[in-house]
Amino acid sequence: MVRIVNYQKRQTEEGKSFFVLEIQSGIEMVLSTKTGQYYATAKKANISSTFDEETCKALLGTDMPGNIRKMDSEPYEYTVRETGEIIMLTHRYVYQPEVNSPNSTSSNKGVFENDFATRVENFSRSSHLAEMSI
Repeated sequence: MVRIVNYQKRQTEEGKSFFVLEIQSGIEMVLSTKTGQYYATAKKANISSTFDEETCKALLGTDMPGNIRKMDSEPYEYTVRETGEIIMLTHRYVYQPEVNSPNSTSSNKGVFENDFATRVENFSRSSHLAEMSI
């Protein structure tokens, strides 16, 4: 399961604006190679969307079936925010939707779609985020 935790406005190369949803996985414990101690972290990824800003706001906190996985990519430079250090990376984190087997009797997909439709409908009717129970 992943959760929508933020959204960001971006621009295409042609200058057209759009929004991406920032998703985050559950907590993971990772062993530090420097200290030998465990620390808590979570994977994050971005998903492009066709939603307007109000819809993105309404979706914050929504859980979606699936996970975030590491995928190899062409090398690119990344600046570490905390230190300003520029490092070379050869991977990205991407959203992997949950795949239900065709023989499965229960479907999380239907639950997610119904929850999403309810949230959007509530937002559309009230047009006030504060009135929604997220």
